[in-house]
Amino acid sequence: MTSFEPPRPWTRSYAPGVPEDLAAQSGSLVDIVDASVHDYPDAPALQFFGRETTYADLSDQIARAAAALASHGVRAGDPVAIVLPNCPQHIVAFYAVLRLGAVVVEHNPLYTPRELRKQFEDHGAKHAIVWSKVVATVQEFPSDLRVNTLVSVDVTEAMPRLTRLALRLPLAKARQSRAALTTKTRDATPWRELLRHGPLPETHPRPATDDLAIIQYTSGTTGAPKGAMLTHANLLANAAQARAWVPQIVRGEGCVVYAVLPMFHAYGLTLCLTFAMSMGARLVLFPKFDPDLVLAVTKKHPATFLPLVPPIADRLLAAAEAKGVSLAGTDVAISGAMALPHELVVPFEKATGGYLVEGYGLSECSPVLMANPVADNRVAGTVGLPLPGTECRVVDPDDPRTDVERGELLVRGPQVFSGYYGKPEKTEEVFVDGWFRTGDIVTIDDDGFVRIVDRIKELIITGGFNVAPTEVENVLRQHPSVADVAVVGLPSEHSGEEVVAAVVPAGGGEVDAEALRAFARGILTPYKVPKRIVVVDDLPRSLIGKVLRRQVRDTLLAR
Repeated sequence: MTSFEPPRPWTRSYAPGVPEDLAAQSGSLVDIVDASVHDYPDAPALQFFGRETTYADLSDQIARAAAALASHGVRAGDPVAIVLPNCPQHIVAFYAVLRLGAVVVEHNPLYTPRELRKQFEDHGAKHAIVWSKVVATVQEFPSDLRVNTLVSVDVTEAMPRLTRLALRLPLAKARQSRAALTTKTRDATPWRELLRHGPLPETHPRPATDDLAIIQYTSGTTGAPKGAMLTHANLLANAAQARAWVPQIVRGEGCVVYAVLPMFHAYGLTLCLTFAMSMGARLVLFPKFDPDLVLAVTKKHPATFLPLVPPIADRLLAAAEAKGVSLAGTDVAISGAMALPHELVVPFEKATGGYLVEGYGLSECSPVLMANPVADNRVAGTVGLPLPGTECRVVDPDDPRTDVERGELLVRGPQVFSGYYGKPEKTEEVFVDGWFRTGDIVTIDDDGFVRIVDRIKELIITGGFNVAPTEVENVLRQHPSVADVAVVGLPSEHSGEEVVAAVVPAGGGEVDAEALRAFARGILTPYKVPKRIVVVDDLPRSLIGKVLRRQVRDTLLAR
């Protein structure tokens, strides 16, 4: 590793009380729950449709689930797949796996069978804790991917009794709601059976700080799954950095965090699963974002800390105004995954009386790298300042050892991953002298504020989710009406970017846009399906025949 120590002008712009550096982390993620259990045993740790789980109850469930998983053969170092929406069972499963020294592999439960199978092919987990609606998908995997332990989770079992009864009423709406939440399964171990097991002995070995904790998938630019390997140290550091960034939020019973972001995503995972638990917070869980559900909770328990993306902030603000519900008491909202419009910040902060600030990160960095200060000196249009202990450089993308004023962002810090699971050559590509190459083109002003001006990577970020153009193109090319295609992201008021496909028809024929989108929906997760299909005569190419997506994008924008 190079001994190069770049200046850190951003520390001068930190809000009062934010330290320049943090002490090295020790212990494991399991310890952050144990500390909150010790300090606040009777305080609510989780809230789900009004039903509360105390920290003491959460600890007991983790110990029981861990013992049951051990009896099913889960051992230290084993990858264990979790395929769940936001629900109390998700938190218990996450920490039960980690308690055994095993490795959590998070998955999007809305993935198509093909997408899910590709990730299982990569990590090879033989144990899976799965939403009941996904059990059949996992059971239909080829024999070489078959799991030894398959646990089925019915999320309705974590709801209050009256809510469960309402879902069983012989009414069409109740049946529809229940069908969206759960389904009957066969030949899988019900989650409730795990909680009947005796608790894991305290003497059972615990994970070490540098042990692998999570494999977090990121699509990259090729569409082939790459699992970022994050250690306990990486995730502990990022949770500590998040705590240091908001010294005004007091640890303990007054801290309320809303999990409106999916916890299978790195952003939701760190700020809801680890940061919130380390704060002894009341973590309010939402299986999906529903403004009405959020507003119902806001009336009694406004969010002290609210991780979100701009479309969620926009919808929440609109719903609150329409229904006459006050958002006052929402202290700090942090926005990521896409640019935060200033015209959204002003009314949101007026409605809440708190802050809405933009941050930035990548799955490979646990994921938060920087954020605007939660203070009056934040700078609109920037992603803020590097977090405590985070180092940054701006380099020539073609010569990453040469520093420039406008160039690729390189980062180094305790939250930066160690590499991609089973892909040493891909790991080597993204590091230079110990610095991680983000693939983003930035500038850093004299006060240390970072502005993203371009992307080397051609990922499309829609609604906070990454879409690899190559993956979508490969699917569309399978349709007989498509001769060639280029997929790009175009600006969207609602989702940051929308997926748009420029299609060259086969044989000079016609393309039925809706039929093509329907075909894509059968293979891809809905957010990856192109919102628009644009028919073109040809696609611009480089001298070696590579489609120039940048030119395609510029042409579509000009239209």
